[in-house]
Amino acid sequence: MPHTRTRTESCPVPPSGSRGIEEILAAARARLRRLDPEQAHLAYRSGALLVDIRPAGQRAAHGTVPGALAVERNVLEWRFDPRCPARLPQAVDYDVPVVILCQEGYTSSLAAAALQELGLYRATDVAGGFAAWRIAGLPTLGPTPPHRPTSAAPPVTAGRAPR
Repeated sequence: MPHTRTRTESCPVPPSGSRGIEEILAAARARLRRLDPEQAHLAYRSGALLVDIRPAGQRAAHGTVPGALAVERNVLEWRFDPRCPARLPQAVDYDVPVVILCQEGYTSSLAAAALQELGLYRATDVAGGFAAWRIAGLPTLGPTPPHRPTSAAPPVTAGRAPR
């Protein structure tokens, strides 16, 4: 009968040669010249492709960057490999500057490193992701923030007929 681990047990011994996600992420980032949101915005305005790899639900919940290409992570390599028949029209060369954006800047690092492995040596990502982009006050669309009444708001009885 196989042993089932409980929450209190430690992680199993990893297989020889395997790496943990923190090590994989650090190796990916060591290959990138990551951009802060302002640098990414300037790169985009100068012709770099800004690619939002977040799932549709996350884009709907948090908003988008106007003009960014929405290419979900699960198809990214196929859409940007110039050798692939499923590539996007923008994936014409290995010299194309691509800036990857995710929600917080973790998945984007792994994605940009994967594009570099395909030969797109100018691929990089946005440190802090969409969250940092929005905090920096850069252009975004949606979602509509929840309404917060101000002290200048009319009283609840405004518009009701007097009794």
